[in-house]
Amino acid sequence: MRVLVTGAAGFIGSTVSLRLLARGDAVIGIDSLNDYYDPQLKRDRLARLQEAGGDRFTFVQVDFADEVALDAALDGEEFERIIHLGAQAGVRYSIENPRAYLRSNLAGHLNLLEVGRHRRVDNLVYASSSSVYGGNDTLPFRVEDRVDQPLSLYAATKKADELMSETYAHLYRLPQTGLRFFTVYGPWGRPDMAMWLFAKAIFEGRPINVFGEGQMRRDFTYIDDIVSGIVACLDNPPPDDGAVKAGGSVSPHRLYNIGNNRSEELGHMISLIEEACGRPAQRRLLPMQPGDVRDTFADISAIQRDLGYAPTTTIAEGVPKFVQWYREYHGL
Repeated sequence: MRVLVTGAAGFIGSTVSLRLLARGDAVIGIDSLNDYYDPQLKRDRLARLQEAGGDRFTFVQVDFADEVALDAALDGEEFERIIHLGAQAGVRYSIENPRAYLRSNLAGHLNLLEVGRHRRVDNLVYASSSSVYGGNDTLPFRVEDRVDQPLSLYAATKKADELMSETYAHLYRLPQTGLRFFTVYGPWGRPDMAMWLFAKAIFEGRPINVFGEGQMRRDFTYIDDIVSGIVACLDNPPPDDGAVKAGGSVSPHRLYNIGNNRSEELGHMISLIEEACGRPAQRRLLPMQPGDVRDTFADISAIQRDLGYAPTTTIAEGVPKFVQWYREYHGL
């Protein structure tokens, strides 16, 4: 199978590409390699893919929000399915630079829907986010819950992506699965994520900023579990049978939560990082930040029922793996 993966130089995109290459698939990866964080990390991820995939991995640097450039980049390339993971990430950055989200997450998502429509692909799996649940205070979060009160522009763009995908599934019968990811972490992660920031500060002997006075809870999901869910969705397109799917659609469009199905205290996660780093953190307790939610907790019963998804990595196992990789990557 030949698969187009957007955001192929990103954390999740590179890891899922590696999984596809390992099982013998061919991957066409696209990424803009922007400077939201250090592009060298992105290039290092790509080097892993090129080494693992050989001539089964093709990389094209392109901004998929530019439809002309995207069409030119994909001209002559053949693929049957799409995994659309590229996006402008980050809740807090969306408050500072909202137009980046308009371009990448809205125009970019539409461009990939158009590619899927005109190429008549078998399946399009795309990244949504647990952020769409906004101020929902009923735990765990279920895909059937209303998600029309986003607390950040990032969340609003992800909800808009789900709505656009529903439209394309209805009008053009384009099979799609939207995945609401819950706090993904692990080796090769993003430098703007909490675990990376905490580990970096601890190793440098600086205080860590703990928002929500340390009382927040998150459903931390290890990268390998996330990738297993993505690949399961890629291999199982939603049927166009008129039946109600997860998320409520009667078109070939499903929505799933992908989480660890456990809500962990932020303080517990920090303690695990301290233990793995071998030194204590200086905790600076701060109030909640605009756009943040206090608790997340994924109800994963829909994807368990439909695809047999079952996360296997607890944070007690996953956090040390991340810290070990962090040490090795930075030569500590």
